[in-house]
Amino acid sequence: MSIETLTFGCRLNAYESQVITAEANKAGLTDAIIINTCAVTAEAVTQAKRAVRKARRDHPERRIIVTGCAAQTEARTFGDMPEVDLVIGNADKLKAQSYRPLVFGLTLNDKVQVNDIMSIRETAGHLIEGMDGRARAFVQVQNGCDHRCTFCIIPFGRGPSRSVPMGAVIDQIKKLVDNGYGEVVLTGVDITSYGGDLPGLPSLGKLIQSILKHVPALKRLRISSIDSIEADEALYDAVASDQRLMPHLHLSLQSGDDLILKRMKRRHSRSDALDIVAKLRALRPEMVFGADIITGFPTETDAMFANTLAIVAEAELTYLHVFPYSLRDGTPAARMPQVDMRVARQRAGVLRAAGERQFAKLCAARVGQIESVLVEHGGVGRTEQFVPVAVPGAVVGSILSMRVTGVSADGLVAEALRDAA
Repeated sequence: MSIETLTFGCRLNAYESQVITAEANKAGLTDAIIINTCAVTAEAVTQAKRAVRKARRDHPERRIIVTGCAAQTEARTFGDMPEVDLVIGNADKLKAQSYRPLVFGLTLNDKVQVNDIMSIRETAGHLIEGMDGRARAFVQVQNGCDHRCTFCIIPFGRGPSRSVPMGAVIDQIKKLVDNGYGEVVLTGVDITSYGGDLPGLPSLGKLIQSILKHVPALKRLRISSIDSIEADEALYDAVASDQRLMPHLHLSLQSGDDLILKRMKRRHSRSDALDIVAKLRALRPEMVFGADIITGFPTETDAMFANTLAIVAEAELTYLHVFPYSLRDGTPAARMPQVDMRVARQRAGVLRAAGERQFAKLCAARVGQIESVLVEHGGVGRTEQFVPVAVPGAVVGSILSMRVTGVSADGLVAEALRDAA
C-alpha cells in the first residue's frame, strides 16, 4: 500500500510534504501514514492529535509517523500516544534514512527520533519534480528564524535561520519550469532573512533578480509571507522592473498598534508598515497586500484593536489571515496579562469582515479589466493579484487572458479571450 502524507500549516509544510513522500518512497517505506504537523497555535497541535487518532481508527493496520513543527516542540506528547509508531523531528524529516522500515518496532523512548534543532546550520535544496495536484509549485529557499517574537514558538520547531544556496534554488525552478509549471512561489519561515548565512551575504532581492535572469522561461514568480522591515533595495528594484514578479505580497504584520508591536517584539512600527506599502504601490500601482494579524494579544485594549482595524483600510489590505492569540507555553507572551478568549475571537470576526470588504472592493475595481489567469484544479484560476476566477473546463496549468465581466461570492467572473501562454 502506498504512503499517505497529511499536511497541516504553512506553504513550507506543503512543499516539505512532497519531499517527505519522495524520501520515504526512496527508503522503501510502504503502508504508512505520515502526518506533517504545525505548531503555530494550540489548536493546530490539537488538530494533529485528532488526525493521529482518526488515522489509527480508520487504518489500524498502517504505521503512523508524526513529524513537523509540533513533533519537534512536543515530541514526548506525540511519543506517548499509543496510536503513534514513530516521531521524527524537523531536522530529520527530509532524510530518506529516517523512514527505513527497520526503525519501527522500537520501544517508547526510542520511537521518538527528535534531535536538537538549534544545532542545525544548513538547509538542503531538495529537488522535486512538481507538486501533486497543483498548478503552481512552492520552492523552499530558507528555513528557521533568528528572531524571538514573544508569542511565537516556531523558532524552537524550525531552528536558526539558514538559506538554500542560489544555485540550488535556480536548478529547482528550472526543473519545475521544464515540467510545465508556469508559477513558482518562494517559501520559507522568514524568507526576507535569506542569505545572511551564505558566502557573500546575498539578499532575497538578489535571489529574485537571479531567478528572473537565469530562468527566462518562468512565467510567474510569487513570494510568500515576508517580514517587510527586512525588504532590501534589490527586492524593490525587482518589483519595479519585472512584471513576472506578481503584484501580490503577504506581510507578517501581526498588529497595527505600536505598543502591541513592541510587546510582541516585532521590529517594525505602524508607520513602517504603511510606508513600505506606499513605497511598493508607487513602484507597482496594481500591487495588493495581504497580512497576518493576531487579535487578543495580551494587554490588547479596545483602542489598540481599533488601531489594527484602521490599518486594514489605511493600507488597503485585501487578504487577511486572522488568528485569535493562542497561548504557547514557554513563550514570554504566556506570562503577560491575558485577554479573554471570547474577546479575541470577537475581534477576529470584526477584522475578517473588514478584510472581506476590502476584497469585495478589489473585485469590483477589476470589472472590465483584462487579467492573466493561471488555471488550477477544480475549475478555478488565479489572477496575478491572486483573485479567484471561475474557469470551468480550462486546461490545468494554462494561463488565460480573460476579461472580467462581473463579481461572484468567491471572486471574479470572466470570459476567456485567448491563451496568454
